[in-house]
Amino acid sequence: MEYSLIDLKPGESGCIKGIDGSSQSKKRLMAMGIIQGKEIKVETAAPMGDPRIYTVLGYRLSMRNVEAKNIRVVRN
Repeated sequence: MEYSLIDLKPGESGCIKGIDGSSQSKKRLMAMGIIQGKEIKVETAAPMGDPRIYTVLGYRLSMRNVEAKNIRVVRN
């Protein structure tokens, strides 16, 4: 079952299945390492839940929930 990246809780990981949104947004996310088939892990969230820190391709990145909701994942 596919979920949005924001549905994962800190400590959970998933496999990226796709990116929704504009082509400009997709290109920017792909340049950050958000690539179909790669594993992504939620590390932590800010006190109010936005932004969140993710690990993908061996590095950490910060992403706001408005961007993360467009990333489809399958839980590992």
